[in-house]
Amino acid sequence: MPYANQTPPDGGLSRLAEQLLPVLYVHRLMSVRQLRMLLQPHTTHPVYLRAQLRLLHRRGLAEATVRRSRGTGERLWYLTGLGAEVVEAAGEVRPRAYRISPQAAASQLQEHTLAVNDLGVALNVHARRDDDECGPLGWEPEIAHRIRDGENRAADEAFLIPDAVISYVRTRHRQRQLLTFFAEVDRCTMPVTALAAKLHRYARYRSYVPAPPPVRGRVRPAVGDGREAWRARYSTFPTLLIVLTGASGDVLARRAADLRALAAADARLTRAGRQLVAGITSLSLLQEHGPFAPVVTPLIGDPAATDVLLHAPSKAGSAA
Repeated sequence: MPYANQTPPDGGLSRLAEQLLPVLYVHRLMSVRQLRMLLQPHTTHPVYLRAQLRLLHRRGLAEATVRRSRGTGERLWYLTGLGAEVVEAAGEVRPRAYRISPQAAASQLQEHTLAVNDLGVALNVHARRDDDECGPLGWEPEIAHRIRDGENRAADEAFLIPDAVISYVRTRHRQRQLLTFFAEVDRCTMPVTALAAKLHRYARYRSYVPAPPPVRGRVRPAVGDGREAWRARYSTFPTLLIVLTGASGDVLARRAADLRALAAADARLTRAGRQLVAGITSLSLLQEHGPFAPVVTPLIGDPAATDVLLHAPSKAGSAA
């Protein structure tokens, strides 16, 4: 690694600067607006936040690029290689193999990365309002989950990689419920048939049981009593949340209807429907109303509006 022999800057970082480092490490690329909403939600003008980002830049820990899709010169921030090493050395977050490069930060991937982070920010905002928990590090992008044994050159065939895995703690009547979501953020840039095809990987992961490795031509006894792979990571299988954005409300509504129709015609998905809890919503609805309002349409079955747990409105208030 090119930064391995460089000495990290001495102390002197403010608490806010220290908070910025792991947030940028985990979420890869963020706007000042997103960072303000996460770390300084009660501040209207992020003057101090901008100053701390410039400080990280002067110390070689962070860099900025210009947002491609807008002509405002909006700056997007990410960590340098040295900044990533400083975060990893602190041991406060799980190390990630992927590090965003200047080329990737300036590429067409900007909007998708920002949309995923907008989803996380929306959940963070509503969690604070409802006395729930979904902190600045409450979601992680692109965590790989193996769904096929053996080696396969096509990563999309061997692995399920959600856009984000979200952890959310809901508190109701002094009871706490740990919720986990797989999030797929769709900006309407791919055919709806391609989005429907991605859902197969979630159904496959739901039932995937790893095969024990061979030993000198023999097969080892089954590991873990033949349990599904997801049980090693999650206490319950995460709810799949398909979040649409990037178009008008009418376009998103039609896309959701098309996706439901494709799922209903897919025998594999309908078979998995009882075990694979999945719903469709829009980013704007989540931002405006929050995850426990009736803003989600089940992927399969009754199209009546539900919350993110696919509870009908009459039950939403008591789900805990």
